[in-house]
Amino acid sequence: MSNQTTFKAFWIEEIAAKTFQRSIITRKIDDLPDHEVLVKVHYAGLNYKDALSANGHKGITRKFPHTPGVDAAGEVVTDSSQTFAAGTKVIVTSYDLGMNTHGGFAEYIRVPAAWVVPLPNGLTLREAMILGTGGFTAGLALYKMEQMGQTPDMGKVLVTGSTGGVGSHAVAILAQAGYEVIAVTGKPEKQDYLTSLGATEIISREDANDQSGRPLLRSRWAGAIDTIGDNTLATAIKACGRNGNVAVCGLVASHQLNTTVYPLILNGVNILGIETAETPMKIRLAVWDKLATHWKTKHLEDIYRPCTLEELGSRIDAMLQGKHYGRTVVRFV
Repeated sequence: MSNQTTFKAFWIEEIAAKTFQRSIITRKIDDLPDHEVLVKVHYAGLNYKDALSANGHKGITRKFPHTPGVDAAGEVVTDSSQTFAAGTKVIVTSYDLGMNTHGGFAEYIRVPAAWVVPLPNGLTLREAMILGTGGFTAGLALYKMEQMGQTPDMGKVLVTGSTGGVGSHAVAILAQAGYEVIAVTGKPEKQDYLTSLGATEIISREDANDQSGRPLLRSRWAGAIDTIGDNTLATAIKACGRNGNVAVCGLVASHQLNTTVYPLILNGVNILGIETAETPMKIRLAVWDKLATHWKTKHLEDIYRPCTLEELGSRIDAMLQGKHYGRTVVRFV
């Protein structure tokens, strides 16, 4: 057991009705939730869900004060369940971490043993957090697509929101897996960045947002990973080739989807929902293994944007303003 009794944490308080304040405070380890595994956090990743929680979104976090951070990686200090030995390097993502359980933007977390993934061979703790939920989501999307028969020889795969956390990883992972990638972005200044990740074609948001109202479009891609939702998702479905797969993992534009069944019943297009919070551990371990081996990209450092706990607030603001790109990772070591 570490002799340390206090730690630094990013803290969100509701100081008045619908008015929230961010600060960095000192907390006691004894005040952490009463779960089995105490982890000393080395790295924590910033996700859009964290930005919403840090801004007081009650749909993400019901009770404040609170520490966000749905992704953390570090070393086990103690485990009352005796599942993990002290010093074991681990990843904790998803489940309730950073939502209503105090999260990774702190030097320590305490979580249920059932949430903990041993760090797979082939990844460092930092690389695991450069991936984080964004990389895991992109990996799970491709995992499900390939379970449904997606292969590189079917043709190009569309990635929307391609400069974001999930999108950046999706471009790089698909390219590593042998797919040609069409990246959609509203940030033309990031074309070199997307090309460096492996995109073979870059198109504008407008080009991936069909306004014709037609229920079917000519085939433009063989599959898609969509983080946007709304009409961009509808376009991805309508222009998908026969027996292709469209993995749905975001709603940046809207949660709405207005389309028809024609792409599904005439072209055999599959719409795959990507839900990471409660992914069964067997699948979770399989995806992390692929991310550490066959799908491990050469571009993790290109995506990586380190920051301190003190710098985290400005990164959250940039994300909420749509000015963030790549993968922000908070360093504690």
